[in-house]
Amino acid sequence: MYQKPKVAFVCVHNSCRSQIAEALGHLLAADSFDSYSAGTETKPQINQDAVRLMKQLYHVDMEQRQYSKLLSEIPPVDIVITMGCNVTCPSLPCQYREDWGLDDPTGKDDDSFLEVIYRIEKKVLELQSKIDCGLW
Repeated sequence: MYQKPKVAFVCVHNSCRSQIAEALGHLLAADSFDSYSAGTETKPQINQDAVRLMKQLYHVDMEQRQYSKLLSEIPPVDIVITMGCNVTCPSLPCQYREDWGLDDPTGKDDDSFLEVIYRIEKKVLELQSKIDCGLW
């Protein structure tokens, strides 16, 4: 029986980019893979600018089903996507790894957030295509 791959979107604090990727994975690619996000440190809440913009753009309230969590809190995964931490990115065992090289928009204007959100959307759809075609 086919098992959907488990994908972990990983960033140090698990509060912004990785949370956006998890939400968009659930929204856009749930039929192709299971989405998780985690980091080596946590924040008390998901970045509020990211929460606000995801509600506006996709009608998704990330705070309903997501929270900042540690790598140890997610199941074993098949695919790890790092966000582009610009520090030593967290590591998880996996069969396939990719770095998306995204700048952290935290503390920046909405345009910076929108650029990152739309890049993540594009990357999630590309990942879905790779998985659906058996290329990972």
